[in-house]
Amino acid sequence: MKSFWVGTRIRLRGIEPDDWTGFMRFAEDEERLGDLLHPPRSAACVRDWAKEQAAARSDGDCFQLAIESVDTGEMVGAIGSHHADPRAGWFEYGVTIGADHRGKGYAAEAVVMLLRFMFCERRFHKCGARIFAHNEASLALHRRLGFVEEGRLRDQVFFDGRHHDVVMMGILAAEFALLSEA
Repeated sequence: MKSFWVGTRIRLRGIEPDDWTGFMRFAEDEERLGDLLHPPRSAACVRDWAKEQAAARSDGDCFQLAIESVDTGEMVGAIGSHHADPRAGWFEYGVTIGADHRGKGYAAEAVVMLLRFMFCERRFHKCGARIFAHNEASLALHRRLGFVEEGRLRDQVFFDGRHHDVVMMGILAAEFALLSEA
């Protein structure tokens, strides 16, 4: 039997201490693409963070996973669930793909795997995603996956010298099930 965590192009796995270099690249990519600007972190700091993540126990329904290319074994991104409310049945998630690996279907496959796990195995009812309004590629990806725009937080974040909107998108487990059958 094939592992639940292995897809056509990617494998989701726990973070390993050696993944720190990938996370350094992702932070640089996000800055270049106009995402939130953070002060630079030292290699030692990111190395320590990756070591902590590798040793950390899962926080129930909140976790972060590396996205690895099945073909090359290279870490191409990361995905994680956060802000989970099991009683109300919702969670939010985030995904990042390294700049060199975008447009290859890795994000879509990782999101579908995460949704399948959270909806089918953990019995959540709703998934939400917060996306910068200027990130057209991410908005288009989420629409293709069946997410709908639920609202817009005007001037919610400040970076690159000005305020930016955040688009709230969501998908229900029943909507995902219908799309998965098609």
